[in-house]
Amino acid sequence: MVEIIEPNSFEADNHWYPKALNATIHPMINFFLNLEQERIITRYCHLHPTVNREKLKEILNHKAKYFLWGGADLLNVTSAGGKRQMVVIENNSCPSGQKSMPLIDDNKEQGSYRLMVERTFKPYLKNLRHKINGGLAVIYDKNPMEASGYAEVIADVMNEPVYYVSYYKDEENPSVYFQDGIMYVKSESGDIPIRAAFRYLTQKPWNRLPLHSKTRILNPIIACLAGGRNKMVAAKAYDIFNTELQAHGLKINTPETIWDVSKNEVPLWVAKMGGHAVIKVPYSNAGQGVYTIVTQEELDRFMELDFEYDLFIVQSLIGNSNWSSITSSGKLYHVGTIPNQKNQTFVADIRMMVSATPNGIQPLCSYARRAAKPLVDEIRDSTDSWEMLGTNLSIKNTDGSWGSDTNRLVLMDRRDFNRLGIGLDDLIEAYIQTVLSMVAIDKMAQALVNKQGKFRARLFKSLNDDPTLINEIKVN
Repeated sequence: MVEIIEPNSFEADNHWYPKALNATIHPMINFFLNLEQERIITRYCHLHPTVNREKLKEILNHKAKYFLWGGADLLNVTSAGGKRQMVVIENNSCPSGQKSMPLIDDNKEQGSYRLMVERTFKPYLKNLRHKINGGLAVIYDKNPMEASGYAEVIADVMNEPVYYVSYYKDEENPSVYFQDGIMYVKSESGDIPIRAAFRYLTQKPWNRLPLHSKTRILNPIIACLAGGRNKMVAAKAYDIFNTELQAHGLKINTPETIWDVSKNEVPLWVAKMGGHAVIKVPYSNAGQGVYTIVTQEELDRFMELDFEYDLFIVQSLIGNSNWSSITSSGKLYHVGTIPNQKNQTFVADIRMMVSATPNGIQPLCSYARRAAKPLVDEIRDSTDSWEMLGTNLSIKNTDGSWGSDTNRLVLMDRRDFNRLGIGLDDLIEAYIQTVLSMVAIDKMAQALVNKQGKFRARLFKSLNDDPTLINEIKVN
């Protein structure tokens, strides 16, 4: 499907969830989003005296080359000794979040859609290496509510029509193709060359978009392979970057992660973690391909499944105080939401969306999601751990389309925010953890491209030797 979006087409009702459209932003979130970088650094270093202030400033001002727009999912956790921290579960290229974010300023109805386009997309189009006499496009395979919002805002900011194009994973006759490195869109008036595209492709984007493209694409595919849609390489990127950060008092907080695990090795690692673990298909997203294991029955069910990929990630499971993975650094537990009137506590994660700007990597928006069922103190054989631990709102329908369970959405508004039990310092910690993980992936992406701008396939294979994945990658 190809739709031409003209300037002045923006309608707010189409780009926010109904519960977010008229929500009033929580004062603490508003204050956080308006904090100057220097104040954030000063506060963080005050609370973490071993942190090198100049290194932190350097990272927050990192000039991202490939991974310019990301959204980290973070868990608010604590240790047995009461040490609280934000733990990065993953950082996503093409993150959702705008449709869940109350307006920062009621007089600016395009909200952080416009901030993203003005701060990040528009500067990204400056100094294009390849001068293509063509249009602008937004391509998507999910989340049309936000993708169309970006298309309408880009049309306004750039003051020109934007081609809004669906591009699904298994589409037989797609409306997008590449020729000599240039993206073309099939429209009623002919095939239109595209000089730059805003990408909201989340499902195996590397099997449609080439690594080497003359059309400028935000985010480029190398950002996905380096960790934005590849949990295997992301884990290694975090580990490598943490080695650099150690001397400066900084660290990306992650669950203990075992990578390059074949299926028949999975039970061994689960046993090592005390029978509680999380198994992930490294290249899935939207809550798909993630398996929480707290009983032998759940492990047996996982082992009976068939997968198209050969390698998995096994991570320590963060659960309740009575049941969490045993790791080298001890156990971590969910802080969870403030107990409700039934005295129930729910697991919740926080999405922090950031983007690279001329003034450093800045926060854009945030929301939270809670699990369907409350945490329990005791695990039974019939326990469905995903209902207690899984927070993703995406629902894959039988026809392949996507829906969303908005009942579990927690807005950063006056009503919902207080349920999360977090404060300003937690938001700053979430932001810094998001930036650290984003920079780690961007540095990995830069390492995977040689001085001539070509993909270093041999290096990638050494990091991620999964033949099925490698065969999917479209290089040119």
